[in-house]
Amino acid sequence: MKKDKNFLETEPVGKLLLKLALPTVAAQVINMLYNIVDRIYIGHIANVGSLALTGVGVCMPLIMIVTAFSAFAGYGGAPRASIFMGKGDHTAAEKTLGNCFIVQIFLSVLLTGALLLWNRDLLLAFGASENTIAFATDYMNIYALGTIFVQLTLGMNAFITAQGFAKTGMLSVLIGAVANIILDPIFIFGLNMGVRGAALATVLSQAASCIWVLLFLFGKKTNLQIRKQHLRPRANIFLPVFALGSSVFIMQASESIISVCFNSSLLRYGGDIAVGAMTILTSVMQFAMLPLQGLGQGAQPIISYNYGAKNSARVKSAFWLLLRADLCYSTLLWIFIMLFPQGFAAMFTSDAALIAFTKTALRIYAGCLLLFGIQMACQMTFTSIGYAKASIIVAVTRKFILLIPLIYILPNLLPINKTLAVYTAEPVADFLAVTFTSILFVFQFRKAMKQLPTASIN
Repeated sequence: MKKDKNFLETEPVGKLLLKLALPTVAAQVINMLYNIVDRIYIGHIANVGSLALTGVGVCMPLIMIVTAFSAFAGYGGAPRASIFMGKGDHTAAEKTLGNCFIVQIFLSVLLTGALLLWNRDLLLAFGASENTIAFATDYMNIYALGTIFVQLTLGMNAFITAQGFAKTGMLSVLIGAVANIILDPIFIFGLNMGVRGAALATVLSQAASCIWVLLFLFGKKTNLQIRKQHLRPRANIFLPVFALGSSVFIMQASESIISVCFNSSLLRYGGDIAVGAMTILTSVMQFAMLPLQGLGQGAQPIISYNYGAKNSARVKSAFWLLLRADLCYSTLLWIFIMLFPQGFAAMFTSDAALIAFTKTALRIYAGCLLLFGIQMACQMTFTSIGYAKASIIVAVTRKFILLIPLIYILPNLLPINKTLAVYTAEPVADFLAVTFTSILFVFQFRKAMKQLPTASIN
């Protein structure tokens, strides 16, 4: 049975956020396992585990670029569809879905070709060494073939969640994650395929998720359906989607550029062990990023729909609940990382030297993680109300204006080990970015709310 289209403006905000956020957070936690389980298994391959882990870690910039392109549909199209639904314009919402679907297929073909042609050259430029390049290319040559599954699963699943079908969205991720966890040890160890087995398991798992998502969006249970008449790309539909999704695209794609900057600097100052530690650090940071994104995805339909329906009270209420939840989670995770850094490192490797090195690096790298809940709540709310320019400014400031220059400046300024100084760039940039984002959000959010009439929260 289809879900009541008006429940986003009638159910109590707290109850609604809980109902929508629990499945989306669960989906992102599952997605987190999906993303890191390869690295956990790879890091424990006998004799070559640490080098194999480093090689796969060097692949992360390319993988981030692939997932970033799904943001155009997921974070650009889904909020716009929700806003149209809030306005009662169902046709415009379905046109947005159809255009996002066909454009994603086109982008997937281009990305697959680029990855197959140039992955070795890119991986060497991104921090691979002669010791790790073979592992990196083995992984990427297979992963590239699954690009279309990654794109459609991540991008189209956002339209399921945006309609309020949070449990269905969670199942989309769960199917792939369970398949990946089962297939990884079979291919990596049972069939002795190593990193190629990990990549093949990922591709097959993403294909299973993709089939589930498309069956739902082409089926009869969804409120928004992919229809043939909406598949012709129209600039007036997909260009605004790209504009709104560009902030998250920049945020995710910039992670790729930042990863390259980190890896190249760390290879210069600390060698393969420093790059290997960075692989673990980025994996641990997914414990923060993905659940926070899940909370934001749970709040997005509420904020977007009620913004479209001009109900400022419910928009404000949803934001403040999101902010409190984000801050509680980021602070709790920060405490665990500060107390047990060695435990997090040991998840990914059994190499004693790498664990010891990562223990110190992790405490530095995650130094301002407790404040990151503010950044994510503001970023997701900007996107949810269609404030594309503000979202882009926030994303560009944190990554390009602050973090990238600091990666190169701090090793020459701080009176500590140059390798550790590189890791210090992250908490310094986070602190400055959160300060800037908070100030910008106060002014922009207040401006947005003044344009809406006051209404009851319910």
